[in-house]
Amino acid sequence: MAAWRLVPFHRYPPRENMAIDEAIFKEVQRSGGPPTIRLYGWLTPAVSIGYFQHVDREIDLPACRKGGVTVVRRPTGGKAVYHDDDLTYAVIARENTSLFPPTILETYQVISRCLVRGLHDLGLEAILSAEGRAPRKGSLDASCFFAPSLHELLVKGRKICGSAQMRSRGVFLQHGSLLMSFDPEKTCGVTLSHGEPRARRMQALQEKVTSLYEHLPRSVTKEDVCKSLLGAFQDGWEVAFAEGALTPEEETLKDHLLETKYHDLAQEG
Repeated sequence: MAAWRLVPFHRYPPRENMAIDEAIFKEVQRSGGPPTIRLYGWLTPAVSIGYFQHVDREIDLPACRKGGVTVVRRPTGGKAVYHDDDLTYAVIARENTSLFPPTILETYQVISRCLVRGLHDLGLEAILSAEGRAPRKGSLDASCFFAPSLHELLVKGRKICGSAQMRSRGVFLQHGSLLMSFDPEKTCGVTLSHGEPRARRMQALQEKVTSLYEHLPRSVTKEDVCKSLLGAFQDGWEVAFAEGALTPEEETLKDHLLETKYHDLAQEG
């Protein structure tokens, strides 16, 4: 049974969350291991934007500054995610192994099937978007949750988890946001509308997005969800998790990334 490191659940400032994910990713590249899974929360509200997004064209920076919402760029692609009451996962491992197929979409599928299993064990019936309705093409909305990509999670036809992935030098990082609750007003309040009425955008998001607490009682905690997801990963992949902190090298790299790369874009805009 393969050994994996588990970085236990903790809430971090937004910039630090992204710096930790990238530091682990680069150290797996450099040292060759161990494969790592990390579950975490956000200490303060934030918007994470995809690596290729234009922040000034898609994010309402004055609204973020006024509301105390940090804006941070992810190392991965995709669209903007508003983080508040969500649970984020990160999987960092070598690509093209017996566990992970060589393509991005196949790796998405391997990870998403475990997410489906973990939610099912909590009593929530989720499916992969490839098995549900097709995403609508041509959307200009900045929000990640406006339409599902292949192998992302739907509950009753509505998206509950958005994920993004990057690959380099034989290693991949995939992280994603599982919505515990969802507030379309807050999401619309930090993204630009491009002329579309705000009420219409909010209605569209309500129709397209769901959250765990729409279907399960609030007595189900983030810790409960972590336990269920980790059990699904462990059983589905036949791996053993051992709790571990960041290595000294990862801590040093994280601090360097915080100083040089991961700034609050709302304060710079």
